[in-house]
Amino acid sequence: MRKGDTILFDAPPAVLAQGAVGGKKEGEGPLAADFDLLFPENSLGEATWEQAESRLQQHCLELTLQKARLPLERLSLVLGGDLQNQCTATAYHMSRTDVPFAGLYGACSTMAEALGLAACLAAGGCVEVAAALASSHFCAAERQFRTPLSYGGKRTPTAQWTATAAGCCLVAPHGAGPRVASVTFGRVRDYAVTDLTNMGAAMAPAAAETILRHCADTGRTPADFDAVYTGDLGLVGSRLLAKLLEAEGLEMKNHTDCGLELYDVHKQEVQAGGSGAGCSAAVLCGRVLPALRKGKLRRVLFLSTGALMSQITSQQGMSIPGVAHLVELASEEAER
Repeated sequence: MRKGDTILFDAPPAVLAQGAVGGKKEGEGPLAADFDLLFPENSLGEATWEQAESRLQQHCLELTLQKARLPLERLSLVLGGDLQNQCTATAYHMSRTDVPFAGLYGACSTMAEALGLAACLAAGGCVEVAAALASSHFCAAERQFRTPLSYGGKRTPTAQWTATAAGCCLVAPHGAGPRVASVTFGRVRDYAVTDLTNMGAAMAPAAAETILRHCADTGRTPADFDAVYTGDLGLVGSRLLAKLLEAEGLEMKNHTDCGLELYDVHKQEVQAGGSGAGCSAAVLCGRVLPALRKGKLRRVLFLSTGALMSQITSQQGMSIPGVAHLVELASEEAER
């Protein structure tokens, strides 16, 4: 059933399994114990950072399939993406498989986009098992969007640290596990932010609008959920989101941001927090879904935000559009 921009599932699809892998800095952060696999160095034995991200995805997908005790051949479709030009990290990874693949680019919103689409396909009977997969790599992203690390450029206080991480989850029409209760796909919004080092400000208005639309469509408020996870607004974007919602008469006391969960902003040099397609993906698959599976959380909103710019548009002085996709997740017990 569709109400406004929100799709509510009569028979909510199940998340059969999830997996999260990360790099060195993620292993030094507060969520280290939530990862299934951490690498002590970010090259993963590969010749380039770009190839390392492909290998990161490979490990993540294989690990998730192992946890579900499913062979690769059982996948109907992989919906995945990354931050590299033309989603090449995911494409090279998928070239080593023999599974149908749909590449997605939503920048840091990719995981919620992939999970939402996988749930729609599963609920519609179009797939038996679909994988939602997203990743990012700090060094690959810095080289593409900013400057090579060897330049030693100084980072501004509003900048965010791109996670070297990946998250994957398997979605099916039926089965044991947390449920995808509803999905609200966001609309692209451009609030004329041009500062490439302030992604939080660029994405916060889109996040606020998607939350407001979901609440209007469903008649619920953030207080009806155990938690509202955004990713990745960081310190700046989270404060701005709170102000934007307060202006609309909506208070959100149960909000947490994946970019602030993944790292300790006081002890790790991550400026305003974490970002990257792998950031919210890893927090979702390492922290949120396991908590729902164990019954520690009953119902949450997971909202990934993306800044839809490129290196070229930034150099041309163009503003940065933002988008935010929302997925409502429930424990199996709560949905039953």
